[in-house]
Amino acid sequence: MEGDELRLTCALSELLRFKRLTSERKIALQALTHLIDSLRCVAMTDQLTGVHNRRGFLQTGTRFLDVARRDLRSAYLVYFDLNNLKQVNDTAGHAAGDVLIRETGNFLRELFPSYGVYEVLGRLGGDEFAALTTDTHCPSRSEIVLRARMPRARSSEIPALSLSVGLAYFNPLLPIGINELLETAEQAMYQHKRVTANRIVRADPYPGQARCYPSKAVERGKV
Repeated sequence: MEGDELRLTCALSELLRFKRLTSERKIALQALTHLIDSLRCVAMTDQLTGVHNRRGFLQTGTRFLDVARRDLRSAYLVYFDLNNLKQVNDTAGHAAGDVLIRETGNFLRELFPSYGVYEVLGRLGGDEFAALTTDTHCPSRSEIVLRARMPRARSSEIPALSLSVGLAYFNPLLPIGINELLETAEQAMYQHKRVTANRIVRADPYPGQARCYPSKAVERGKV
């Protein structure tokens, strides 16, 4: 799983009791190596979206930050929370919720087209996603929200894509680990969610759902 090909080859050779590698045995060894590579990929990939799962994001993200620190390159970690997923699951079923989750994965790939090379994408949990990108390619939070609201073909039972977003800055001169960066971005995301909840929602984001209005404290300017 750590990708040490030499140790892997030795271990497989001992397992198969190869004293010398004939051409047939080399083919068998290559087949087993490809199988382990495939298992490694599955272990680090979210099956529903095709982006990294939490384990894959943490491992790949750690390497991303190591390179950024070495090259003195600034970066951002963008934390996404898919709003209304529980309501969709409860009202329209988990199949409709899966549609929203897959759509979020596709949205991240559109938003960060250099993923896999200069960017890292991951689904951290049920409705939480994250992206690592350089500061020169990081869109603003308002741009992300606006692009998420763009109309997409879908069933009338599935609401428009709605995301809460938090950003955390990575300074290569004062580097921090991937977990601390995730915590900072997650807190920023919750702050965005709280601010959004206090705004007037003029268009109903979910059929049959009551509209959200600001509290009296907000109207009086106390918040």
